Amino acid sequence: MAHASQRLPAVAGLFYPADPHSLHAQVAGFLSAAIPAEVVEAPKALIVPHAGYIYSGAVAASAYAELVRRRDVIRRVLILCPTHRVAVRGMAVPAAQSFITPLGAVAVDREAWLAVREMPGVLVDDRPHAEEHAIEVQLPFLQTTLDHFEILPIAVGQVDAHLVAGVLEALWGGPETLIVISSDLSHYHPYRQAQWRDKATIAQIRQLDATLDGEQACGAGAINGLLLAAHRHNLKPHVLDLRNSGDTAGDRERVVGYTSIVFSGDTDRAHH
Repeated sequence: MAHASQRLPAVAGLFYPADPHSLHAQVAGFLSAAIPAEVVEAPKALIVPHAGYIYSGAVAASAYAELVRRRDVIRRVLILCPTHRVAVRGMAVPAAQSFITPLGAVAVDREAWLAVREMPGVLVDDRPHAEEHAIEVQLPFLQTTLDHFEILPIAVGQVDAHLVAGVLEALWGGPETLIVISSDLSHYHPYRQAQWRDKATIAQIRQLDATLDGEQACGAGAINGLLLAAHRHNLKPHVLDLRNSGDTAGDRERVVGYTSIVFSGDTDRAHH
């Protein structure tokens, strides 16, 4: 089957600057403004938003800033996102071997790709990835905070959360592997109502309650899979930021919620 080996940017110039210098400056600015969190252990997983950078870049940066100390440790990033444009039954990994951004190419981890395509619920399909922004907008942050890394991009459609957790478990690895879940929270509610809804969603995530639905978070399927795996691996969520577009760059009539959460190891259990 013929396929393009590179997945080209779909939202450069729309969600973030297409010019590499402007893009690097903007990402660096978000990261330097992020307040360092008191996360004890090394981050294993992040939940970060995926709107245009003027809306959610500052929120995402608070999680990505946690990676800077690990820049030479993290080598593989599993990035899971919802499907905004192409409906998928199961989870789709691309045939493309690299993802291009204005900051350069990011290779797809071949070993992880070969392993995951054999797993239940996983199919190989470039179409859900071609126009999807939710993974693309994370890449410049990773390119800025990490040194040498490869990715496994997974577009999560309609699929049982246990299958998502199974993929995460299979590729869990050690400190070299990071999991990134790309998700926004509630969509298009008035400002106060959105705050109330998103706080309830965050409370559920703190409890590792893997029953989120698409109204609470567009990446609910991927988040639920992470919460199941986090429970098994004794990860603790640390909420670094919770805001919405009414706080950052939009009006307050119809807002989109954004959060930044880092999951890290429970220090008490780390040595057992």
